[in-house]
Amino acid sequence: MLVAEILKTKGGEVFSIAPNTLVSQACAELDRRRVGALIVCDGDRVAGVFSERDVVKAVAADGTNALAQPVSVYMTKEVVFAEPGETVAILMGRMTDRRIRHLPVLRDARLAGVISIGDVVKCQIAEATQEAESLRTYIAAG
Repeated sequence: MLVAEILKTKGGEVFSIAPNTLVSQACAELDRRRVGALIVCDGDRVAGVFSERDVVKAVAADGTNALAQPVSVYMTKEVVFAEPGETVAILMGRMTDRRIRHLPVLRDARLAGVISIGDVVKCQIAEATQEAESLRTYIAAG
């Protein structure tokens, strides 16, 4: 399955914040949206990703003082992207190798959505289930 197909199913909604958003505000937004990461956008440009893992690193480094700092201090600045034509297998490898759980998707240099590890796993399970059902049908027909 391709990234574009996943986005067609789940939608291209992206939850984003500005680089000057306070960590405390970003935490509230993560909770409110029930997501594990927010895309940090500086205008039309993706500046970083702020995830639950970044929250943990911030608090471990600076304690509760981190909550009053902008997310730009703690966000992941080296953003790894996905493209609509890439397969789930490619994404799974990239996410595993880089130990990341969220990939912003770029289409024509514009942010088109976000694929999470949960989306990838859900897709893999659906494909495996469909393959198993096809094999059962084939065996039963034979």
